[in-house]
Amino acid sequence: MPRSLAVIGGGVIGLTVAHRAATDGWAVRVHRTLQPGASWVAGGMLAPHSEGWPGEERLLAIGLESLRLWHDRFLGELPPDVVTARQSLVVAVDHADAADLKTVGAWLTAQGHPVTPTVSARDVEPLLAQGIRHGFIAETELAVDNRAVVAALTAACERLGVRWADPVQTLTEVADSDTVLIANGVDAPALWPGLPVRPVKGEVLRLRWRRGCLAPPRRVIRARVRGRQVYVVPRADGVVVGATQYEHGRDTTPTVSGVRDLLDDACAVIPALGEYEFAEAAAGLRPMTPDNLPIVGRLDERTLVAAGHGRSGFLLAPWTAETIAAELEGASVT
Repeated sequence: MPRSLAVIGGGVIGLTVAHRAATDGWAVRVHRTLQPGASWVAGGMLAPHSEGWPGEERLLAIGLESLRLWHDRFLGELPPDVVTARQSLVVAVDHADAADLKTVGAWLTAQGHPVTPTVSARDVEPLLAQGIRHGFIAETELAVDNRAVVAALTAACERLGVRWADPVQTLTEVADSDTVLIANGVDAPALWPGLPVRPVKGEVLRLRWRRGCLAPPRRVIRARVRGRQVYVVPRADGVVVGATQYEHGRDTTPTVSGVRDLLDDACAVIPALGEYEFAEAAAGLRPMTPDNLPIVGRLDERTLVAAGHGRSGFLLAPWTAETIAAELEGASVT
């Protein structure tokens, strides 16, 4: 009989690990809720360079390794149209923002992963507002349609015989499985008290292209606007704009102030977005940790965890699957 794995959590992390484990011959059951979670709201950026910041060297390293896995293998397991952008352009709106970008660029160079600076950002992306000049290009970064990736992983898991089950409240409900993986994001501490994972609210908007409007950018556009970060991610029908960040417990209601700030900042960077259709406002809960590093590995002989991926769940999914797969190779069958 194949070894059995219960995956608790049906977001991008749980699905990616379930798919890898089923490929490796495990009998996999995924316990999931059908309610949209963080993976449904995400921007889908695979952006270790443009998300990087001094002091987060370890996060940069695993992000770069996971981006390599995306390019080398993982994209080949998904439909080609899940990729919505290649390259990221990171720009500054004022002098203070430009100084921050210079700091990040110098840090990336010192880490041996330089990006391409520019002082003529509008030549790279003509949609940018007048006066935006400074920035850098991260050539290998990607963006994927988060919802299409989740749908493709779900279908791929089903083809491999992965079974679906209801969410669980305690680990005793999965006592029939040889091994258990906790991968349910902000709910992980409820199953394993003491895991340092907390919910951080993030609001995201979807703007739909309308006939007569300028076409969306081809790259991910990231900007610092008066100290706030905003991103514009191309989609087949428009763009995704995000994201706010609040310590508001488990509140997932979009707020007027959050939506207003995102629209103001996005239009300050790309004025043409003001003519797009306002299609959706949503909020999700990022599973954050104190040091922003994910918690991936073994908790005891039978239990593993993959949680706390923060804003990098899609980026780090292949690396997480590889890490858990290595642990499962040595897992004891109970």
